[in-house]
Amino acid sequence: MVRVGIITVSDRSSRGEREDLSGPEIRRWAERMGHAVEAESIVPDEMMHIQAELIAFASRGIDLILTTGGTGFAPRDLTPEATLAVIDRAAPGFAEEMRRRSLAITPHAMLSRAVAGIRGSSLIVNLPGSPKAVRENLEVIEQAIPHAVELLRGRVADCGTQNG
Repeated sequence: MVRVGIITVSDRSSRGEREDLSGPEIRRWAERMGHAVEAESIVPDEMMHIQAELIAFASRGIDLILTTGGTGFAPRDLTPEATLAVIDRAAPGFAEEMRRRSLAITPHAMLSRAVAGIRGSSLIVNLPGSPKAVRENLEVIEQAIPHAVELLRGRVADCGTQNG
């Protein structure tokens, strides 16, 4: 079972001015996949808040940390920068494939600055802020997540085998 943490990055949702719809969308996806949601939070679009939450979730040993929001061009969209500041290693394939597949749906996909990476044994993936885009992007990466988590846990000896 994959242990999931969800971080919604939104000034308005963090102040209670707007309902968070994307965090619950991630929760529904995780439950449908048989994953356990172990932590959820809503933080403002501020580097220090985003970084602190990413570090806290990774420190708890959460396997998969999914952020939603703050990946676009707006001046306060800082989720990618906060993620890059805390990861040990990049995992660019996730964001590259999400963008590539999303371009078949909307040309605005090229505006996504989402990144993915590893902190300790946690995989961090930035998702867009809309529930529809969250669903679409999770469908793109969901098959790779269990294997990625097993690799990070050190449970895969040889990726080149049919069972690995």
